[in-house]
Amino acid sequence: MSDPESQPPSPEFVPSPEAEAFYANAYQRIVRMMLVLPVVITPILWLKYNRTVAMGFIGGCMIALYNFYRLKRTVSALADKVTDTGQKQSASSVVAGFLSRYFLIAVAAYVIFKSSAMSVYGLFAGLFLPVGAILIEAVYETYGALRRGF
Repeated sequence: MSDPESQPPSPEFVPSPEAEAFYANAYQRIVRMMLVLPVVITPILWLKYNRTVAMGFIGGCMIALYNFYRLKRTVSALADKVTDTGQKQSASSVVAGFLSRYFLIAVAAYVIFKSSAMSVYGLFAGLFLPVGAILIEAVYETYGALRRGF
């Protein structure tokens, strides 16, 4: 009797090259969706609520895009440190980039709150932009997996 851990994985668990290519483009699809969602949602907010909510939403979306970009850079820098790929980044620049995200949110929230309390709702809605984009990506990947059978 052989040990099940020493046997190679069954073919049903090995992803196909098509599946690998599909999942490798997830980051680009998420970023693209993060650029499309504000264009679609802002006019709806402007018409349904008012200009201040829509402008707060745009501000929140810009902060969310910056946060997403900085988070990707921070994770990449930490991964490079762990794997020693040769691309050296100073620890202080990684920490400064990480903390700048929260400082930017605090400053924007303060400025927006001082100008109009109603636009804070738009700001917080905009900060959830990556959540919406990732949710759409998850639905898209589920559809692709069911359609292609992987």
